[in-house]
Amino acid sequence: MSVRTKVFVVAALSAALTLTGCSSNSEKKTEAAQSITVQDQWIKAAPEMMSSGFAELTNTGDTDVRLVAATSPASARVELHEVVSGDGGTMTMRPKDGGLLIPAHGTASLAPGADHLMFMELAAPLLPGTETDVTLVFDDGSSTTFNAQIRDFSGNQENYDPNHGG
Repeated sequence: MSVRTKVFVVAALSAALTLTGCSSNSEKKTEAAQSITVQDQWIKAAPEMMSSGFAELTNTGDTDVRLVAATSPASARVELHEVVSGDGGTMTMRPKDGGLLIPAHGTASLAPGADHLMFMELAAPLLPGTETDVTLVFDDGSSTTFNAQIRDFSGNQENYDPNHGG
């Protein structure tokens, strides 16, 4: 076998292995996002600063999925929050450590007064009847984007603890 043929064979094998590796990683990274469906999604109308987002997340897959982050053009950042009982029975909202588990063949709720998405540093007022995109990011690096309607909602006026969870 000539040097030129050997170089060609090594290059071809390298390319095949690289493509196989990329294909395998790509399939793994899309698995979590493909098993999640989003329903009843909406965001609380707000004139400035902060707002909350809600939805029902269903995992149709055979393995648990963990929601670890979210983004939206509606705000500079989106955090996953929880509501806990604080001193004197007050309800306190704070960042949720470790993300939100969506069990295999189960559901997880993002709901007022419970786990929810917190839209921080709004880009513009969130007006009732308008919509915005929200992207959820899962622990395997995959993501899914959905559209959420902005709605009026006057409930759940919790305190906010920005220092929890570092």
